[in-house]
Amino acid sequence: MAASGAVEPGPPGAAVAPSPVPAPPPAPSHLFRPISAEDEEQQPTEIESLCMNCYRNGMTRLLLTKIPFFREIIVSSFSCEHCGWNNTEIQSAGRIQDQGVRYTLTVRALEDMNREVVKTDSATTRIPELDFEIPAFSQKGALTTVEGLVTRAISGLEQDQPARRANKDATAERIDEFIVKLKDLKQVTSPFTLIIDDPSGNSFVENPHAPQKDDALVITHYNRTRQQEEMLGLQAEAPAEKPEEEDLRNEVLQFNTNCPECNAPAQTNMKLVQIPHFKEVIIMATNCENCGHRTNEVKSGGAVEALGTRITLHITDPSDMTRDLLKSETCSVAIPELEFELGMAVLGGKFTTLEGLLKDIRELVTKNPFTLGDSSSPGQTEKLQEFSQKMDQIIEGNMKAHFIMDDPAGNSYLQNVYAPEDDPEMKVERYKRTFDQNEELGLNDMKTEGYEAGLAPQR
Repeated sequence: MAASGAVEPGPPGAAVAPSPVPAPPPAPSHLFRPISAEDEEQQPTEIESLCMNCYRNGMTRLLLTKIPFFREIIVSSFSCEHCGWNNTEIQSAGRIQDQGVRYTLTVRALEDMNREVVKTDSATTRIPELDFEIPAFSQKGALTTVEGLVTRAISGLEQDQPARRANKDATAERIDEFIVKLKDLKQVTSPFTLIIDDPSGNSFVENPHAPQKDDALVITHYNRTRQQEEMLGLQAEAPAEKPEEEDLRNEVLQFNTNCPECNAPAQTNMKLVQIPHFKEVIIMATNCENCGHRTNEVKSGGAVEALGTRITLHITDPSDMTRDLLKSETCSVAIPELEFELGMAVLGGKFTTLEGLLKDIRELVTKNPFTLGDSSSPGQTEKLQEFSQKMDQIIEGNMKAHFIMDDPAGNSYLQNVYAPEDDPEMKVERYKRTFDQNEELGLNDMKTEGYEAGLAPQR
């Protein structure tokens, strides 16, 4: 607009109004009022500004309004009473939208010519039937109608026609023929297509049937290209550098905690370990410097397996005691020769050797406070002593026995010293869990597929 360079910066309320008594500023919620000819309170703000045609003072009028089913815009109009120069322009009062927008309107009747149109500076206007295009930034933004867009295009083409005819320019005749075609569009002698493509997303074509769907109007939102971003003056964001993944397998992580025995501050060490021919596990160990209490725990680094695992080892040699062993929290242990069974969650998760687990079991049974002391019966004490002796014989290799690990979650492991060949003394079985086992693991109520549909009504 010609007078845009002479407008003083600042909010419209700071400009000189025609009334000698300045009105109080409107509330923010009423700053942008819906456009209406019946709203008498909706008056433009007038600003005296320089005319760029005769360099005398003219008048700029600003109107802050809201287009129904669209957004807020600023309509500005300049007129000079000295030379008669006038100009109009619209600007979006909002930011550049996240996506561009393309309006495709099929004009079939004269009523379609009266549709309101907001066309910003960055919008491109096309009429494919005439192979006609108005490039972006070749015209100022305008609040008009479909007929107004065609009339504006006709005026632009007719502006330099007298000079072309005087110079006997060959293009003058072709432009006259094209102007006749544009004038025919105003009469809608045949349907035509109007396309307004705005990368900023701030243009608009009225839907007279709103909020119902308009069959003649197609609205398409799209992601801008890099060239469109540059055209709008937006600095394209550099692609974020992919952070390097930390290899936690070679690091021991430490975090502060409290000792479970004396509640003194302590540190827990955590390490991710890959067990050969099995999977990754997380080992956590706590050592209290105050009371000397030490704990270690192991967690599976993977998901619950599709099948449960039952591992049966026939202990025949003292070297079997050195086999690595991973017992998860869901694993139960049985030794049929001792008529012994250890339920799941007892002793927690452990990553140790077979000898280490058998010693932990012996200590758990023989040092149970409910089986010791004056209240214990003589027969019970003898059974514990016999159990401890047999356990020592198994650990020393003097007694053959079967060691059974049953893990419904499939996350336990016993080393195969013959790997990758089969171990003749070890049997690994995969089995389908029962309903009760799934219930104990909490899998019956777990929904892993189609859960998005159940969450949709809650959003």
